[in-house]
Amino acid sequence: MEATATPLSSTRKGTRFESITALTYSVRFWFVIAAIGQLIFAFYIAALYGGAVVRGDLTGWSKVMPRGYIPGDTMGNITIGLHLLFAFTLTVGGLLQVIPQVRNSFPTFHRWNGRFFIVGSIIAAVGGLYLLWVRGTVGDTGQHLGTSLNALMIIAFAILAWRYAMQRDFVTHRRWALRLFLVVNGVWFFRLGLMAWLLIFQKPVGFDGKTFTGPFLTTLTFAQTIIPLLLLECYFYAQKKTTSNAARYAITAVLVVAGLVSALGIVGASMGMWLPRI
Repeated sequence: MEATATPLSSTRKGTRFESITALTYSVRFWFVIAAIGQLIFAFYIAALYGGAVVRGDLTGWSKVMPRGYIPGDTMGNITIGLHLLFAFTLTVGGLLQVIPQVRNSFPTFHRWNGRFFIVGSIIAAVGGLYLLWVRGTVGDTGQHLGTSLNALMIIAFAILAWRYAMQRDFVTHRRWALRLFLVVNGVWFFRLGLMAWLLIFQKPVGFDGKTFTGPFLTTLTFAQTIIPLLLLECYFYAQKKTTSNAARYAITAVLVVAGLVSALGIVGASMGMWLPRI
């Protein structure tokens, strides 16, 4: 009995190790793709909108963004300027915040960058709600509700991440910080989803390209928040010791597909939306 049990136990341990390794590499695969896409996005923000500031031509904000700069609307212009600034700094800062090597090698930077990320996320979310419901933007009420859900989750997750960090419950803090990282990037996920959709169908399907309204866009404004969070929860589940190897491999496959879809969206957004406008 002992001679039979030992190889079986070793096989199970080996299979579990292999499934965890596959899961780890699938997450790294997604993150590398996402990091490349977010750095391109950050470069786009800095070049287009930051470039307009450097040239002293704030009307350049309206080149792409509807109601980007409105002469005489001091409050609105300041709000959108801060919103763009935080969009850039949170994108870069967020990437640095979730890289384990940065956290382990530069703990002081990690703490201060984390504080900035949390406070900046809240300010950006509140500013986004103001721009959405007071200043006005494209889309219909359904899209505005989906975007508002994203903003409210940013505020809630930021508070929870801060709370558990103060309590020194770093395991729980890490989970809420990762959730915050994903919802902060909601508008980025929206652009990826939209461009991947257009690349697949080669034309607007499920929405009107002129009015920028329709069921697909309304669904996407909710999906930009919900789908990344669901994938993260699947990842948390896969990390548990009690999770079966089959379930872990299934989640690994889903994360690989998510990485491929992200890559498709990044290529579409970079070539059709970001780089040509700089």
